[in-house]
Amino acid sequence: MTRGALLWDFDGTLAFREGMWSGAILEIIGSEYPGLAPDAREVRPLLSDGFPWHAPAVPHPGLSDPDAWWRNIMPLFERTFIALGADPGRAPTMAGMMRDVYCSPRRWHLYGDTLETLEFLSACGWEHIVLSNHVPELPEIVRSAGLGETVGRVFTSALTGWEKPNPEAFRLVLRTLPTGCRTVMIGDGMEADVRGALGAGIPAVLVRRPPEPGVTCSPDLRGVVPILSGK
Repeated sequence: MTRGALLWDFDGTLAFREGMWSGAILEIIGSEYPGLAPDAREVRPLLSDGFPWHAPAVPHPGLSDPDAWWRNIMPLFERTFIALGADPGRAPTMAGMMRDVYCSPRRWHLYGDTLETLEFLSACGWEHIVLSNHVPELPEIVRSAGLGETVGRVFTSALTGWEKPNPEAFRLVLRTLPTGCRTVMIGDGMEADVRGALGAGIPAVLVRRPPEPGVTCSPDLRGVVPILSGK
C-alpha cells in the first residue's frame, strides 16, 4: 500500500560532493597552476552570487537545455579563476573543465544512513523523489551514487527552470502526483527546503542541521522514520 511521496533534497541531504563547488575550483587550479595554493575560504565568497539558485524568484526556462545552463555560469567560473591568480587567457579553458570535474561520479558519495533509510521507507510504501537545486546532470549523479533502484524520479532546477524555495518548484512535482497524495519534503536547507515546502503547503523535515524552533527536525536520516510514522 502506497503511503505517499517523499521529496528529498540531494546535496547535503542524501549525498555530498567532496569540497562542493569550491573543491572543483581548487582541483582545477591545482592541476593547471601547481604553484598557486588558495583554500576554500578564499573560493567560497567568489561563488556567492551568479548561480540560478541565487535568484529563486526568477524562473529560467531558457536555461533548461544542459549546454545553455552551463554556458550561463561560465563567466562566474572565469572570474573566480582570474581572482585566484589564473591568467585571463587560460580562464575560459579552465572554466570549461568545471562541468566534468564537478559532475565526476568519483566525487559524489552517499551518507552512511541514506540507502538503508530509503530502502526501509520504500518497504513501508513510500515513493522517493529527488527535488534539488542542482546541475542538469543530477539524474546521472543520482544513479551513479547508487540510488537508481530506490529513487523513482529526479527533478533538478537546472532542467525545470524553477529554484527552491519558489513554490512553483514544488508545484511542478505535486502536479505529477495523484490528488490527495501524502507528501513530505526532507532536506538540509532551512530556506530552500523547509520554508519553501511549507510555502507550497507541504510538510517538511529539516535534517543534518541544528534544531530550529517550531520546525520538525532530525539530526540524521534514520530519525526521519519515526517522524513519518506520525504523519
